Amino acid sequence: MGWLTRHAFMTNENVELYVQDRILAKILLPFIPHWIKPNHVTILRLFLIPFNIYFLFIERWDILIPLFVFTALTDMIDGAMARVRKQITLWGAILDPTADKLLIASVVGIFVVREIHHLLAFTIILLEILIVLGGYMRRRRGEYICANGAGKIKMVLQVFGIGFMFLAKITGIIGFTWFGGGLLGISIIFAIISLVTYGI
Repeated sequence: MGWLTRHAFMTNENVELYVQDRILAKILLPFIPHWIKPNHVTILRLFLIPFNIYFLFIERWDILIPLFVFTALTDMIDGAMARVRKQITLWGAILDPTADKLLIASVVGIFVVREIHHLLAFTIILLEILIVLGGYMRRRRGEYICANGAGKIKMVLQVFGIGFMFLAKITGIIGFTWFGGGLLGISIIFAIISLVTYGI
């Protein structure tokens, strides 16, 4: 499980590309101007979170689903840009996971409570808070680390879980709701691994 728990702070000198980085480097990054920095994309994600919340409240699923998918994809894009173009910054390493957690926590706090169970939502949000607090304490000790494999898997499971639950609203297929809830449940396992190996 070494690739799940590896969390040494990655810099532009010891940068390591992931599979998704190599894919995006070929199909998407060439179309993004170099004056656009990874931190710009992260800020865009923060800017889009209130719009996700708004369209969730008014239940405009036709707008929310593509918006949520795009917002979530910016997480892959800014990370790939930072590693491929060697534009990793300490500020970005702190802001990027913060933006991820705000996106997931806001949607989970509203939607999962209503559609599945408040206990599932509470557990997901609590673990995210503990990871943030643990990371903050490590930074107070002068330890700067990047997200590990467990944290990345957790985020993917959360995005797909929420995405399937949104699809249930459009298609009327109740099975999508429970499948999405199952993915969120599995994400809790990886959140715990991430908490133990990253946040403490």
